[in-house]
Amino acid sequence: MPLPMTTALRSEQSPTTAMLYDILLVDDTPDNIRFLSAILQEQGYSVRKAITGQMALTAAQALPPDLILLDINLPDLKGYEVCQQLKANEATAAVPVIFLSALDDIRDKVQAFEVGGADYITKPFQVAEVLARINNQLMIRTLQQEREAQNTRLKQALADLHRTQSQLIQKEKMAGLGQIVAGVAHEINNPISFISGNLKPANQYVNDLLALIELYGQEYPQPTAAIAALTEEIDLDFLHQDIKSLMTSMQAGADRIRAVILALRVFSRLGEADLKPVDLHECLDSTLLLLHHQLSGQQRGWPITVEKTYSSLPEVTCFASQLNQVFWHLITHAITDLETRFADWHPTHPGEAPTLWIETQANATGVSLQIRDNGVGQFPEAEQRLSDPLLGPTVTDSGTWVGLATAYQIVVEMHKGQLIRRQADPGPGTQFEIKIPLQISAQSSVEV
Repeated sequence: MPLPMTTALRSEQSPTTAMLYDILLVDDTPDNIRFLSAILQEQGYSVRKAITGQMALTAAQALPPDLILLDINLPDLKGYEVCQQLKANEATAAVPVIFLSALDDIRDKVQAFEVGGADYITKPFQVAEVLARINNQLMIRTLQQEREAQNTRLKQALADLHRTQSQLIQKEKMAGLGQIVAGVAHEINNPISFISGNLKPANQYVNDLLALIELYGQEYPQPTAAIAALTEEIDLDFLHQDIKSLMTSMQAGADRIRAVILALRVFSRLGEADLKPVDLHECLDSTLLLLHHQLSGQQRGWPITVEKTYSSLPEVTCFASQLNQVFWHLITHAITDLETRFADWHPTHPGEAPTLWIETQANATGVSLQIRDNGVGQFPEAEQRLSDPLLGPTVTDSGTWVGLATAYQIVVEMHKGQLIRRQADPGPGTQFEIKIPLQISAQSSVEV
């Protein structure tokens, strides 16, 4: 008998190319199996058969069917127990079960639905009823699968939205930083170059004037009263020594400003190609220099010791500006952990001191960088959020979480590397390991 409204096939393709619905028929009576199997196959269904409950469980778990027709009275297990085990297994829990039974008592039907049955057909069978109930359950199952597929697409869309949100936040920050760096470099570079360039001749002029004053003192050892009074007032001997120290400090300050400007340019990679070979040690050092004020801890009253163990690294072809962001986020994360653990610490306290370790290594295929701290470490339940876009970050997360998610995308998605976070060994603290291949292609990267 043809089915009304719907077909027994999975798709609208022709019967020769469409995939059949797979039905598992479980009954210990051969006549029932032959009768139902013939009807179902005539309608175009693929039918598998089982004569015991255990055979049914084995067949369903090996290849979950689209529908199960399950007799209640089986020789080894009751149909109720078979259904309970099917519903307890994640692989078969969603498969609809239609009970077959000669029992027409309301209590049997209630029990069938309580253990997870989707429908109940009493014997003797009416062909039209059997086919209608099967068709109805398969239609429901198809709609459920379509809903699950839609939910999967929505979850992926949500993940993409989180990723895009994180990217936009980071891009906005880096765009602002790039503008600031460009402005600072332009506005400060010329005057500081002028000051630095003139400090050397100015220092020579001061030394010449001091030599002249000293020579005057030797040639005219008896100054006039006015000269003697002014010499005492300005404390000429102290001025002679202090002005040399002053000129040295001014030169050091000018050199420091020039180094910061250079570090800003290295960090943001202004005017450089996106993908190019770079020295990762230079990137790390520029990041540390820009974070010097946080590492020195002038406001909190104690510094963070930075111990660097740099191996010989080849140049790595990468997106340097983005990798600099990774170093910035991971070091900032370490500083936050250290400030949390050592909030009441003082340099005079004995024992462990706040420390940041940075180590680099190279192998035949890439480089490895480890950034470790002895701060508070990470909560275990937060571990998955680093790589799962559905779990973080969100708009309510701190900048640290947004930064870590961005770092993960840059390393894993953009550079095809690895970003591994683990408990520091020895602990306490957190250890990040970055693995970057020596070469990546622009086509294989993902914009972050």
